[in-house]
Amino acid sequence: MISTLEKEITLRFLKARKKDGFLNVISIFSFIGISLGVAVLIIVMSVMNGFRTELINKIVGFNSHITVKPYSNLIDEDKINNKLKLISKNIIFSNSGEAIILKNNNTKGIVLRGYKYNDLLNLEVLTNEKFKGELNQFDKNFISIGSELSFSLDLEIGDELTLMSPSGVQTIIGSMPKQKTFIVNSIFNSGLAEFDNNIAFIELNILEEFFGYDPNERNLEIYLKNPNNIESQKLIVKQVFDDEFVFSWADMNSSLFSALKVERNVMFIILSLIIIVAAFNIISGLTILVKNKTRDIAILKSIGVLNKSIIKIFFLVGVIIGTSATIFGFFLGVTFSIYIENFRQFLSSVFNISLFPEEIYFLSKMPSEINLTSIILISVCSIIITILVSIFPAFKAARLDPIKSLKYE
Repeated sequence: MISTLEKEITLRFLKARKKDGFLNVISIFSFIGISLGVAVLIIVMSVMNGFRTELINKIVGFNSHITVKPYSNLIDEDKINNKLKLISKNIIFSNSGEAIILKNNNTKGIVLRGYKYNDLLNLEVLTNEKFKGELNQFDKNFISIGSELSFSLDLEIGDELTLMSPSGVQTIIGSMPKQKTFIVNSIFNSGLAEFDNNIAFIELNILEEFFGYDPNERNLEIYLKNPNNIESQKLIVKQVFDDEFVFSWADMNSSLFSALKVERNVMFIILSLIIIVAAFNIISGLTILVKNKTRDIAILKSIGVLNKSIIKIFFLVGVIIGTSATIFGFFLGVTFSIYIENFRQFLSSVFNISLFPEEIYFLSKMPSEINLTSIILISVCSIIITILVSIFPAFKAARLDPIKSLKYE
């Protein structure tokens, strides 16, 4: 417990007098350093969480959440039971293959994805607000291409392009690659250049005829109601399709998200050094405070104040500075994270520069997602650091000999 005397002396020591000007400067810098360290950590973690979430949403919006690929036999639709329907919002068949685009003396490798017409209408990337064109009459030689591909090959809706398949056609002079002309009837925009530049959609039966595929080779794509909780739902699908190869969007992009996780952890460690360096100012400030208050400490001891009370007093001084700085940094970081997009627009307009350009990051605004767990972890770590650095000066104050201290006063 903290006595009234200890509280009053602690508050008195926190109020620096004019002759303690240098001590006051150190305390202010300690407060500012810890506050900025906490705020910067919260802001960086929020932006990285937001970027990760946006990336997941774009990947999940473009790819199936779980894909079932047959090894040899046709996927049995009778296996799609009520348990599977309960966790999914859409289950469709698809197929894919690699082809080469021939257009204006240019060639470009591309991945073709085939879906039935009714299933195409359920794909998020073909129904968002950035989609251009129509999906009607997709049973003919129509193709939907990405915005990046249309830009690089100078293609517009209604243009024709030629696709060359690796499957051969037997002629009198031998096997020749199969070629087919398609009409661009729509242009999609997923927000990720890699997808928009390398993937196109055509009707499933046309794709299988173009590549010479057997319908038994079709994949089953499962779109979940909650794609974030992927691992537990993947186990349910594996139990249903135990003889097929089952993989999820997380498996296809594991290296990317592993890299993001490592980057986030490294940034947390590096930016934590800001708090640690600022916390060491507390040691300096308390050490100077102990030196300046030598006479006061000696008087307190001579009137019967115990060593543990001296320890509490100086320990509380350091903890109050660190905790108040952490709380201020918490509010500063959260506020900045909420209005970071407004701040970005303000800086861009004032200095006439492009911060977080869309053509590089493929995001229309700077993402930010406040994670309560991260904020609590940052705040707790900051307070623990300030507690640890306050221990040494507090014990040093308690070890002062009152007789020697008063002798030279």
